[in-house]
Amino acid sequence: MSNLKNYILITLSYWGFTITDGALRMLVLLYFHNLGYPPIEIAFLFLFYEIFGVVTNLVGGWIGSRIGLNRTMHAGLALQIGALLMLTEASWLSVPYVMAAQALSGIAKDLNKMSAKSSVKLFVPQGQNNTLFKWVAILTGSKNALKGAGFFLGGVLLTFLGFGHSMYAMAAGLLIILGITMYLLPTEIGKTKAKVQFTAIFSKNQQINALSAARLFLFGARDIWFVVGLPVYFQEHLGWNHTLVGTFFALWIVGYGAVQSVAPRMIRGQRHDLGPDGRTARMWALVLAVFPILIAGMLWLDGVVAQVNVDLCHQQYPGILQNWCKTLSWPFLYDPATAVVVGLGLFGIVFAVNSSLHSYLILAYSDHDKVALNVGFYYMSNAMGRLLGTIASGFIYQFYGLIGCLTGSSLFLLIAGSISYYLPTRLVSEASDHGGESS
Repeated sequence: MSNLKNYILITLSYWGFTITDGALRMLVLLYFHNLGYPPIEIAFLFLFYEIFGVVTNLVGGWIGSRIGLNRTMHAGLALQIGALLMLTEASWLSVPYVMAAQALSGIAKDLNKMSAKSSVKLFVPQGQNNTLFKWVAILTGSKNALKGAGFFLGGVLLTFLGFGHSMYAMAAGLLIILGITMYLLPTEIGKTKAKVQFTAIFSKNQQINALSAARLFLFGARDIWFVVGLPVYFQEHLGWNHTLVGTFFALWIVGYGAVQSVAPRMIRGQRHDLGPDGRTARMWALVLAVFPILIAGMLWLDGVVAQVNVDLCHQQYPGILQNWCKTLSWPFLYDPATAVVVGLGLFGIVFAVNSSLHSYLILAYSDHDKVALNVGFYYMSNAMGRLLGTIASGFIYQFYGLIGCLTGSSLFLLIAGSISYYLPTRLVSEASDHGGESS
């Protein structure tokens, strides 16, 4: 019963942090957009957030194994409070200053995430892999659903409280959560008995390395189209306004999180409480690779069909009847908005299963004494994937458009699926298999 209580406390802390993280991103984006800052400068505001996430994940697991995961979680909450308080005074807000605050927030976010997800492993008795999968799925899925809610909260707070007062309100909420968890949680969760050397931050286990590399390309595949390509496409080609674009992304994230929470029910082959394995990860990654290339193919076909229709209609029905002819001739194909929205909605469902599955496997592969180190290393790869995807999204869209972004996404997913061939086809923790060989 104490394990369940601790899991609930960790989850509530993670929820509170996630809501403020999503709200802070939306507040900064909208506030600086309203001030007239160009998109490239707004993008730079979040650059340190991603870069410091990579560094924090790399060393965060080592720190957590030495001082305890509850302390790294509390440090994340405290740093986020500090980042929010840095942004309370409008006269201080310059691009370098906000970048520094975002760097602090990036460190806070990944300390909190690493601590929360690592702790789940310690609250589930060994051998109960299906229970572990369910608990990880609930934690991860609910987090992403609440991040979408945080986007909405950011807009509401900015409208009714203004930028500075919104920061004070969120800092006060996190301070309450910090006090509750400091009082109720055990003091040395995840702290190893022996001192861990700094070189241990780099995994020497094949299955951990393979899963981390697959995770890098999995999240890079999402952010290639998610970060720059799709928002710009919606505005430039479909004429969507800011509110509609923000609503789509918020709903996508909420739906993605909801699917993550029920992912264990969608994955078969979990008999005898063994849980999914490397074959499961490989199959779902390869299935996911189909969706972006199909959407890209439909967009390409849309362009071809649209041009043919315009040429034919212009010759046969000049004037105002051109648009009618164009629409009626190809009622199913001439609709890029439907292709993108429905296609990426389906992509989100399968991506959520992949993400939830990976989050489970990193814990299942890890021995209790190394869980913090392995999770930190693994989420460092996750952060590198987001950074790579963000950079690639802008570059590829600039030269090849959304079709290029989606094609790159499929390529990344094929790489992730290929790397997954190195994952074992049965679950073996580090305690019993140091080589990570497939059986």
